[in-house]
Amino acid sequence: MVKSGEFKGLEDLVMAGHSKWANIQHRKGRQDAKRGKIFTKLIKEITVSARLGGGDINFNPRLRAAVAEAKEENMPAENITRAIKRGTGELEGVNYEEIRYEGYGIGGAAIIIDCMTDNKQRAVADVRHALSKNGGNLGTDGCVAFMFKHCGTLVFEPGTSEEQVMEAALEAGAEDVITDEDGSIEVITPPADFTAVKEALEAAGLKAVLAEVTMKPLNETAFTGDDAAKMQKLLDALEDLDDVQDVYTTAVIEE
Repeated sequence: MVKSGEFKGLEDLVMAGHSKWANIQHRKGRQDAKRGKIFTKLIKEITVSARLGGGDINFNPRLRAAVAEAKEENMPAENITRAIKRGTGELEGVNYEEIRYEGYGIGGAAIIIDCMTDNKQRAVADVRHALSKNGGNLGTDGCVAFMFKHCGTLVFEPGTSEEQVMEAALEAGAEDVITDEDGSIEVITPPADFTAVKEALEAAGLKAVLAEVTMKPLNETAFTGDDAAKMQKLLDALEDLDDVQDVYTTAVIEE
């Protein structure tokens, strides 16, 4: 059930017969297999967040979220401190630039690729090559961004108390609470309120299986068989690029 009606497209997913919970488990499994890149990605995010919003996590929600994620991944405190100091200019370091690319995958599935790089020419060449080599193509700025919503999302496993999640989430400033047919519960937050809502839910004894600030597709398309394999190969090629931080897509890979 969709409380606010804003994510109407999610209803279409249920009708398509795929399980959101199964898809999340699939995603988490693939992320865990790529843990070698996690620290590099988080250090870049912490550095850029500190550069853009300052080094005090109490006044920089983006940095606060990045540091919290780094701690969850057991990153040493000195690594976090060094990354913040590089961002604020207290230590010398690489000057990363944020760039977003948009394009299409198998069957025209929308893809957003967020990069942090010290070399724009290399980043765009690598992204274009990964797309074209795997059946996709690079689009123009804004060609697919309207298909996504920038928000925080926290997903709770089937069996979690919907009433408890809703009460804690809405009181903490969440925007929406969605209960899917498979029993999983999703909390949607404004990006700036993500960490506060996450902490409030944890204080209520509710630990999300997946928690992130993301570009959430307003509608999704399920991929099966050969198309699913091709799309996964394309997504893996993009995610494996050194300059790529995050990849978002309207495609849902069915196992």
